Amino acid sequence: MSDFQIPHRQRRNRKSAAIRSAIAETLVLPRHLVFPLFLLDGVNKREDISSMPGMARLSLDLLMREIEQCLKLGVSMFAIFPAVDDSLKNPVASYSYAKGNFYCNAISEIKKRFPEAVLISDVALDPYSSDGHDGFVQNGKILNDETLPMLAKMALAQAEAGIDILGPSDMMDGRVGYLRDALDENGFSDVSIMSYTAKYASGFYGPFRDALASAPKFGDKKTYQMDFANVKEARLEARLDEDEGADFLMVKPALAYLDVIKTLSESSNLPIAAYQVSGEYAMIKAAAEKGWLVEEKIVPETLVAIRRAGASIILTYFAKQFAELYSRN
Repeated sequence: MSDFQIPHRQRRNRKSAAIRSAIAETLVLPRHLVFPLFLLDGVNKREDISSMPGMARLSLDLLMREIEQCLKLGVSMFAIFPAVDDSLKNPVASYSYAKGNFYCNAISEIKKRFPEAVLISDVALDPYSSDGHDGFVQNGKILNDETLPMLAKMALAQAEAGIDILGPSDMMDGRVGYLRDALDENGFSDVSIMSYTAKYASGFYGPFRDALASAPKFGDKKTYQMDFANVKEARLEARLDEDEGADFLMVKPALAYLDVIKTLSESSNLPIAAYQVSGEYAMIKAAAEKGWLVEEKIVPETLVAIRRAGASIILTYFAKQFAELYSRN
């Protein structure tokens, strides 16, 4: 074997942690992450979410503490979701823009205390609707055009409260353009839109619906959320959202749709956001609790995969946990 030669030895570039780190192609840093948080009305209230170990619905005072801790760790973006009591819900989701709405009040208070924090809202009827659907329901159908003015009222209330980025998650046709026009006409041209562009009708949303008690009261969401078999449709949705004035395009869920993230990152010049959703989080947590996976290894691997596919930012329930891990290394 003395004459045997291996001209290219790739292992030489893997022989130490310092070398591996120096030539790593994809990095995930705390600043790339958005931490989704669940807001409760009240004071000193915490309700653990059984299907999402480590996550809880928090009243504003406790949520403020969570945000403060995250800011110190380098996580500065937060997606806030309201857990609305059933007594406040109705078919037209009017509480979403009502005076004294605890969600909008919370946005204002957070921005006063932490002006450096970037707050991302949720714009859809389902947290406030007695029907549990993202759009307005009439005679068993989700009506598209009739939903848009309701979304606009919600969006304007959030903009007035001080939100940085609107997150329309409803998947109604034309809603990005409708919201952009409403914002611009009312003096909120600086408010950004992170469109849930390719939001698939996925089975991975179950724990999130537990967290907000927002499951649809009938049927499913397949007439407005995307079929998980399709990727060309995602390109079309992205092009439409771009033309209508979106500032970010989102793919949701993330891990089962890495090809969609890649496709949109290559076809659009806008930043791509990806949402590592509740079911993805719950699977990792459950496997780690069983001892089948090592959570501290799996979490960075999944986040790097999402970034490697082309996501500029990642919404993940692991944001704080990852930042704590990053601070120790």
